Amino acid sequence: MRLDGRRESENVEDRRGMGTGTKIGLGGIGGLIIAGLITLLMGGDIGDVLQQAGGMAMQNQGGQTEFTQEEEELATFSKQVMASTEDVWSQIFKEYGIGQYPPPTLVLYTGTTSTACGQGQAAVGPFYCSGDQNVYLDLSFFQTMDKQLGVKGDNSSLAKAYVIAHEVGHHIEYLLGTLDQAHRKMQATNQTNANKYSVRLELMADFYAGVWAHYENRYFNSISDKDLMEAIDCAQKIGDDYLQKRSQGYAQPESFTHGTSAQRMKWFKKGYQTGDVRQATTFQESDATL
Repeated sequence: MRLDGRRESENVEDRRGMGTGTKIGLGGIGGLIIAGLITLLMGGDIGDVLQQAGGMAMQNQGGQTEFTQEEEELATFSKQVMASTEDVWSQIFKEYGIGQYPPPTLVLYTGTTSTACGQGQAAVGPFYCSGDQNVYLDLSFFQTMDKQLGVKGDNSSLAKAYVIAHEVGHHIEYLLGTLDQAHRKMQATNQTNANKYSVRLELMADFYAGVWAHYENRYFNSISDKDLMEAIDCAQKIGDDYLQKRSQGYAQPESFTHGTSAQRMKWFKKGYQTGDVRQATTFQESDATL
């Protein structure tokens, strides 16, 4: 994905090195990454998962104050992607007469950090917290994508940008009232039905990530066919069915919270192909057509 010379977002709070310095490996806490991705790889209702992660033992590396060249490149890339989402969604809000777009803040952190939704943990992956309208990202997650999930792409890939754009998609849901409405319904029903609401929220965020990519490419011609295929590959590898089969050998559809691989690819591609926010119809679809 070509972002050379592009501006970096100013809506960024860099807390790296201020937390406990938690890093995630393949053993121990690494099990939460594979199993936890099933329920919360790319955002959503974060509170309960943060509480669970907070009770788990983690490796403390102390206060990290110096960062590798790779991490600094990822930080720059993340800020550029956030700037792109600001430009794109500001224009979309204007075109559709929604009003002025208030962007979220990107919080870069290491290990753990305080949020309005509880104590943020790197173990749960990137997430959006509507309580403070922040997107939280520990950059070590991108290494998890590469090493544990085998997601294709370099440090400036659309697959990595998709992760950030998906979280911004939850912010769009919050601004349009969809997120709060769904959360109220989730709290008033049983777990199985709550999971179904969660799936529709996540697929809508995938759709909005696709819409962002559509306009990003229209404005800047920055996305190649290879970039697009890598992002679709990422969507495939974070489907609930894919992750559950990988972690436990079988899938439990009643426990899905993010959608199947096919669904995640479908809605990201639909957003990318149409660029039409009016087609974010995940809550209008039947289970069969979702």
